[in-house]
Amino acid sequence: MRILVNERGAERLLSRHLWVFRRDVLSGPDEPGLFPVYWGRRFLALALYNPQSDLTVRAYRFRPAHDPAQALLENLERALLRRQEALEREPQGGFRLAHAEGDFLPGLVVDYYGGHIVVQATAHAWEALLPEVAARLRPLAQSLLAKHDAKARALEGLPLYVRPLWGQVPERAVVQEGRVRYLVDLQEGQKTGAYLDQRDNRILMEGYRGERALDVFSYAGGFGLHLALGFREVVSVDSSAEALKRAEENARLNGLPLKTVEANAFDYLRELERAGERFDLIVLDPPAFAKGRKDLERAYRAYKEVNLRAIKLLKEGGLLASASCSHHLTEALFYQMLTEAAQDAHRALRVVERRGQGWDHPILLTHPETHYLKFALLEVL
Repeated sequence: MRILVNERGAERLLSRHLWVFRRDVLSGPDEPGLFPVYWGRRFLALALYNPQSDLTVRAYRFRPAHDPAQALLENLERALLRRQEALEREPQGGFRLAHAEGDFLPGLVVDYYGGHIVVQATAHAWEALLPEVAARLRPLAQSLLAKHDAKARALEGLPLYVRPLWGQVPERAVVQEGRVRYLVDLQEGQKTGAYLDQRDNRILMEGYRGERALDVFSYAGGFGLHLALGFREVVSVDSSAEALKRAEENARLNGLPLKTVEANAFDYLRELERAGERFDLIVLDPPAFAKGRKDLERAYRAYKEVNLRAIKLLKEGGLLASASCSHHLTEALFYQMLTEAAQDAHRALRVVERRGQGWDHPILLTHPETHYLKFALLEVL
């Protein structure tokens, strides 16, 4: 059995993009699974296939294999080998062990939290392979949790559930990150429990010192904890009382002072500006304002507004650490937005560092969706 795609679908795969949508699939099996993809008689790729999904074809290998399932699991093996040294060096750390398309493992995320692993599979073909995935992960941790509550599974025709696959899964795991520790709610937390893509950027904050720092869209206080090591006062702002409760608990775990404020970020920044407040460093790590391409114009305005407000609150020589996790807001658009925000604030911005997602969240240049996190460290002049 094989999948046949049209010319447009073939062009995508030949350019090494991994996705082909339903509109470009001419024919295929009736059931989900792993199948070869052809354009006429020409072999193109091996792919995860689901005729029920609009994202019908997800390629994972561009040459034939005798055993398609084994070829896919070999990609997992290679991903784990790339993280092996980090796991041995920091067994209590937090790392992404498998980054979906970035590791040629479409629809599969595997995250490691201080000796415990959470897997999230959002492509139908992974469901039958979960026992083999679980067996390969067993030597690496004390427990494995399948956190299959993502809405994307429903689009694949998959059930939603959260359950252990082996081991005693704790309610929370403790992760060491740089000089701080934080608690991860494995079963109820966002995504697989936490946001590992910002780990290196959070640790970067440990190198800065000052009087006052502001962590906006703080979630469980990740950036704020690292800032509290070097700043006299750190304020963490989030609209979620539950997230701030976790931030306070994390602060107590580290014996660090952290002030939390439950507020709408846009409103709170305006209030601070009216009050004449000033800060030495501000972190902006908002959610993905642009969930889809249709949201981009509105999202651009929101990113610009929040950055404009932050720039106005910074002292001369202060630092703005600004992020966007919307892949639709490209890096070029991200820096264009920052430029316009600085111009409207009548301040100059000097780039200190251009950064992005951590090394364990690899980017495929031919699959731009894998490059989603932008992070800029800027001096306000």
